[in-house]
Amino acid sequence: MHSTASDGVCPPSEVVRRAAMQRLTVIALTDHDTLAGIREAAGEGVRQGVRVIAGCEFSVAAPWGEMHLLAYFLPSNEPRLEAFLADKRGKRVVRAQHMVDRLRGLGLPVSLDEVESEAGTGAVGRPHVARVLVRGGHVADVPEAFSRFLGSRRPAFVPKELPSVNEVTALVRSLGGVTSAAHLVSRATRRGLASLSARGVDGVEVRHPLHDVRRATEIEHLTGDLGMMRTGGTDWHGDSTDERNRAPLGSITIPEQWLNDIEQLHQQRITVEEAG
Repeated sequence: MHSTASDGVCPPSEVVRRAAMQRLTVIALTDHDTLAGIREAAGEGVRQGVRVIAGCEFSVAAPWGEMHLLAYFLPSNEPRLEAFLADKRGKRVVRAQHMVDRLRGLGLPVSLDEVESEAGTGAVGRPHVARVLVRGGHVADVPEAFSRFLGSRRPAFVPKELPSVNEVTALVRSLGGVTSAAHLVSRATRRGLASLSARGVDGVEVRHPLHDVRRATEIEHLTGDLGMMRTGGTDWHGDSTDERNRAPLGSITIPEQWLNDIEQLHQQRITVEEAG
């Protein structure tokens, strides 16, 4: 799930309070290209009795363009990781400026200052540009902003400069973390998952709002055949009706064994790193 540290609508502490209201016991905060919300969320988790796993959602290059890669059990204040993420957040701002330039070329009076104000202290992303368009009355809602201007092949779309899968998985693995390919939908084929596994991806997001029961079952069977971890979640960004392809908080949960498997792999990597 996501907070205002990236493109969510609730502060990290509020995310945790809302999770507690849904009687969730463990959550992973996986903001885009940042761990900035983890400390606040973890502190609130102690007060609310909710365990908060430190995570992040990376954007990586894939044969079809961009893939999101979730990482769990990441360390805080680790210099290599923080430098990597800071670089990616900087490139997000550059990308936002290019999108603003294209929108202005289309006659829409938006500015980077508005986008950065919308993002606050969070990592800038397309949803912030979309919300600026909504606030300016240029579109009715966020989905329209994407379908008319910001989505792939739309006039204001600007592709990201993306790291490779291998680069991110190597970094995460060296820090004891575990990675999972997010919401692959039809791209979660046997061949595709085998290729990702060969490039260091540990698991696959099985349960996600974009995966119906049949698709989730198919992906789960493939993970078993390929020896990959299984993950899942709501991809919750808040209760805004403008958010796309997400589920209500608490509506998608995972078996405890899935978490145990992920944490066991994390502990094995920490042990190896310490021994090395």
